[in-house]
Amino acid sequence: MSDRSIANSLPTFSPTVATRPAAARPVATRTKLLLEGPILSTLLRLAAPNVLNLLAIAGMIMFDGLFLGRLGPDALAGVSLAFPFVMLIQHTAASGMGGGVSSAIARALGAGKRDVADALAFHAFVLALGLAAAFSAVLLIGAPFIFRAMGGHGEMLSAALAYASVAFSGAVSICMLNLLGSAVRGTGNMSLPAGVIVGSVIAHVLISPLLIFGWGPLPALGPAGAGWGLTISFGAGSLVLLAYLRSSRSLVTLAFRGVPMRWALFAEILKVGVPGLINVIITNLSVVLLTGIAGHLGREVAIGYAMGARLEYILIPLAFGFGTAIVAMVGTNWGAKQYDRAYQIAWTGGAIQGAACASIGVVVALFPNSWMGLFTSDDEIVRVGALYLQIVGPIYGLYGLGMALYFATQGFGSVIWTVTANAVRLLVSLGCALVAITWLDLGAAGFFVAIAIGFCAYAALTAAAILRVRKPSASPTK
Repeated sequence: MSDRSIANSLPTFSPTVATRPAAARPVATRTKLLLEGPILSTLLRLAAPNVLNLLAIAGMIMFDGLFLGRLGPDALAGVSLAFPFVMLIQHTAASGMGGGVSSAIARALGAGKRDVADALAFHAFVLALGLAAAFSAVLLIGAPFIFRAMGGHGEMLSAALAYASVAFSGAVSICMLNLLGSAVRGTGNMSLPAGVIVGSVIAHVLISPLLIFGWGPLPALGPAGAGWGLTISFGAGSLVLLAYLRSSRSLVTLAFRGVPMRWALFAEILKVGVPGLINVIITNLSVVLLTGIAGHLGREVAIGYAMGARLEYILIPLAFGFGTAIVAMVGTNWGAKQYDRAYQIAWTGGAIQGAACASIGVVVALFPNSWMGLFTSDDEIVRVGALYLQIVGPIYGLYGLGMALYFATQGFGSVIWTVTANAVRLLVSLGCALVAITWLDLGAAGFFVAIAIGFCAYAALTAAAILRVRKPSASPTK
């Protein structure tokens, strides 16, 4: 059945966005599911395709390392300098600004304003271009200075710049793939974006070795080949999503004519997207700063923590998988003024994601050597990393709860307090870590307990943030 079916329309979307009176248009079956379907089963149904995203992104990270490792340690180390910034673009476009796009479109559809949702799709397209241009300009100019400051030199620096010059120039493909995918997710369609991203990653894995090592008439491009593989495959995925959004099968229509750019619509996206960007920066910065503190305890502690904490980079895509479903359901119900149902979805999603992360945490706490053995055979590094997982692993459920409630506030369109909670988490972890190391001399165990305390604070503060969200006042009848 088409996404454009069934009946009813609601009068308002946002007091800040004026829209022309329009004839009532039928509510889509997909929107009806978000508004009326059983909460638990609908959340699980929506989140299931996004598990493929987790597997795809994890696979891309693993295979890139395998391919580049064959070029030698300098190439692998050089690309490792640039890769965190590629992930910064990815996370910003997916869970940062992408969350703003999904939230705005979901709330518009829930309010019965399909014309606003269509216009938001065009504004998301423009935002993807602007975001990509900003990332490309800043990172291409700053890359040589940043990589040298990170210790890059000689062949390592050359490899980093070769990869970065292509990957950063192709930021538009990453931004477009994720923001257009977020527009589709805002309608409740999780399967298509998941399928496109998985297809893009598979294409990347297939063509990257050909570009890196050369094949037939194709010259060997070295580290730059990995950048081209990413840019080409994600660009192709963007074109698939673009074609879908311009087709009659899409619940929202991306049109390039007759849609004036309006600040009010950008504001609907940015009021969630900008704090989301800050949240992404905080999350990535926390690992960087805590790794720096761990370095004062010795090389083994720094590496052990970094390898143990790498598991958290898997929890984040898992949270994104559930989180995008939460955003769509909460946002649609919030826009439809089904406020109690929106709250119920938020807490149900938090419980599901908390349980999933807790399960992973308990398993790695019981069998930490199995995880650490994937990265190193050094007994001391394995011991330290295992200690980290034994202390922090059981707390991962609280981290998962906090991340789920953050996505719920994206659906509400009010994320300031959950972003603040993440900032407080970082400050609590840093502060407790410094006290544990410098004043109490508790060593690595004290440092890891400090990180666990930060996760506990995050869960408590995000729960408090949900309780602070208030139902909007009823708009006066005109």
